Amino acid sequence: MKNLEIVCADIGSVASNNFGWFANTAASGTTPSSLANYVAAILNEERPVALGFECPLFVPLRSDERTLTRARPGEHNRAWSAGAGCGALATGLVQVTWVLQAIRSQLKGPAQFHSSWETFSSLKSGLFIWEAFVSGRSKRDGHVADALCAVEAFTAAMPNPAEKNAIQPDSPVHSLLGAALLRTGWSVDLAILGMPSLVIRGK
Repeated sequence: MKNLEIVCADIGSVASNNFGWFANTAASGTTPSSLANYVAAILNEERPVALGFECPLFVPLRSDERTLTRARPGEHNRAWSAGAGCGALATGLVQVTWVLQAIRSQLKGPAQFHSSWETFSSLKSGLFIWEAFVSGRSKRDGHVADALCAVEAFTAAMPNPAEKNAIQPDSPVHSLLGAALLRTGWSVDLAILGMPSLVIRGK
């Protein structure tokens, strides 16, 4: 897609210097505010942005209570509900929402969010959000470097990253991203609460 800006944020404590982001233009930063400012500026230029967050953006809603916290298909031994995944999820709840609000507050026109890659790539405008899965051997030295790893993986998955989706839900889901989009006014469609996100695994 021409002029597509691919950006990813590695979620973590800002006070502890554990937050970093990187873009395919080599722009980078270590704060949510610098990320929001950068993405908003690109959107105000009417260029499309694929923004990734390195934290779980949806969780399973399985019918069997015994499997509610089981790993999502494709996570293997890096379950969203344990260890680093659980910590990233909790931090992402506030940071993703904060970033989306900060981006929207700077837009000069309507906030355009696309939940479908097909629609996004067809219209070539607005914001598409994806989940980055950087763990194990794909981890690098530092949070900006981890964000770079995710951007490289997304870039390698083009022109149709949906074909490289690392997690295929085996049940209905609750979208933490959907809740953030509703909370910040990017959408009014309650159906996005059941929307799984595209997940790209770092290499």
